Amino acid sequence: MAAFTSSTTSHRTQLRRAIRQLCDRGLYASAKWAAEQLVGLPEEASSAGPFSSTFSHIEKSKIGRSSKRRENLIQIGVTNASNEEEEDDEEDAFLLAKSFFDMREYRRAAHALRGLLDKKSFFLRCYATYLAGEKRKEEEIIEVAGPLGRSDVVNPELVGLEQELSLQFGKGNLDAFGSYLYGVVLYERDCKTEARAVLCASVNAYPWNWSAWLELQALCTDPDVLPTLNLNEHWMRDFFIASVYLDLQKNSESLARYRSIHLLFPGSDYVLAQTATAHYNLREFDDAEGLFEELLRTDPYRIEGMDTYSNILYVKECYAALSHLAHKAVLTDKYRPETCCIIGNYYSLKAQHEKAVLYFKRALKLNRKYLSAWTLMGHEYVEMKNTPAAIDAYRRAVDINPRDYRAWYGLGQTYEILAMPYYALYYYRRATQLRPHDARMWCAMGQCYESEQLSMHDAAIRCYRRAVSNNDREGIALHKLAKLHNQLGQADQAAYYYKENLERMETDQSEGQDVVEALQFLAMHCKNQGLLEECERYCTRLMDYGGKAKEDAKALFREIRSVQQHTLTMPSMDIEQFTP
Repeated sequence: MAAFTSSTTSHRTQLRRAIRQLCDRGLYASAKWAAEQLVGLPEEASSAGPFSSTFSHIEKSKIGRSSKRRENLIQIGVTNASNEEEEDDEEDAFLLAKSFFDMREYRRAAHALRGLLDKKSFFLRCYATYLAGEKRKEEEIIEVAGPLGRSDVVNPELVGLEQELSLQFGKGNLDAFGSYLYGVVLYERDCKTEARAVLCASVNAYPWNWSAWLELQALCTDPDVLPTLNLNEHWMRDFFIASVYLDLQKNSESLARYRSIHLLFPGSDYVLAQTATAHYNLREFDDAEGLFEELLRTDPYRIEGMDTYSNILYVKECYAALSHLAHKAVLTDKYRPETCCIIGNYYSLKAQHEKAVLYFKRALKLNRKYLSAWTLMGHEYVEMKNTPAAIDAYRRAVDINPRDYRAWYGLGQTYEILAMPYYALYYYRRATQLRPHDARMWCAMGQCYESEQLSMHDAAIRCYRRAVSNNDREGIALHKLAKLHNQLGQADQAAYYYKENLERMETDQSEGQDVVEALQFLAMHCKNQGLLEECERYCTRLMDYGGKAKEDAKALFREIRSVQQHTLTMPSMDIEQFTP
């Protein structure tokens, strides 16, 4: 228990220091993330309040600095005073530049920092220059191609920044923050191997910059890359690995990691949101919904991640809950991409697909790289039978994130609608590579193999078997396997899968044509195999259904009675007459 308390105190101290350092450098997203984890730590046992030790530490350090300064002034006199004035001048220049930066006047901030050689000023100048280039890039994209158009415009500052940062990196003058920015620039310049190495050096030197970890995560597009990373042991590394697993659709492994992290950060909303997302990816919608509801209770004005919650409500067809969430999001922050996606899901659930597309487009105007909006807009275009627009939306999604299995799956569906099965197969394969344990992906690929153009029944059977082994909840694969084996004249295999599917439907208490079809086949198969009692049981169940099924059952009953009567009236043979 003492060790746990000690580690908690250490984490708290590290995070408090990191928040100040990150804010000083304009890395506000990382500072917000660190603050969220700080609040997520268990409460301090001291009754003096959570900040008393920090304040006393600050006061002591102030007293120590002031006394040392007085001693130095007495010893050195006027010379030291002039040095202090120089330091104050530099600090004043930095404060001016930082005020420009906070007002998003990035060019002015970079200009105000020229000539300052300390590492903090150097980083902020380079970072301001980078952001100024990003701002100009977005403006040019809108001027050239419109808010949603394609464009090959790049950040005009990348070349100059790469040269300057490369020179300082070679001399060993870059600190962890400078290395982070250098890694970002290398990634933008498509030097991914070098970017990976530089970002690893950055997080090893300063682990609390979550933005650096996220950039490194973006470079881990394959599970095989993760073991090759040279990362030091640190508790921030656990957050990173859990996040990478979630991004790579290794949801069970990610969930296990977040459960262990939750022990150290029991009040972290970030951990709660990530855990909810993992449950959503595993299609455990009830668990995910409960966690999102808990998240909204603790943070009622949260928008981040709520688009995933709206997906769950959409799948469960919770009209009232989705309407309430959309209304609440609008009142909290109307002009957020997540809010627009929530409203888009609401209109999609009401089958108002044109309005849904309108809101997904609004989300993309606010953030061109907002992945969910591209994918969801593709789904809406499929519903509207606008396949060219759907294909374009899905392609934009996979350009942003090649690990988005929903977009690959959507492309497969769209090309299947266009009767282009070989294209559809390619995209379905990409989806199954990303989600090898998702039965829906295997069912889709099986149906594609089964299509009239391909008629590759053996391949379809293999796909459906993979779906069954991965918990096909809808039972699509069992029914398809039964029908395929029946078509191929493999009656015993067909009977096995019909029986399995019938048991599943009984467990789910579902009724429908699939039940009738299974009962009819099994009744006929049992009659042909001479299993008359079992055949009678299936016929009795068929009598509960009207129409042709009932008439077929009656005809089978008559045949069974005829066979039974014939067996009873057949004369017994004396075996002795056959004895030689």
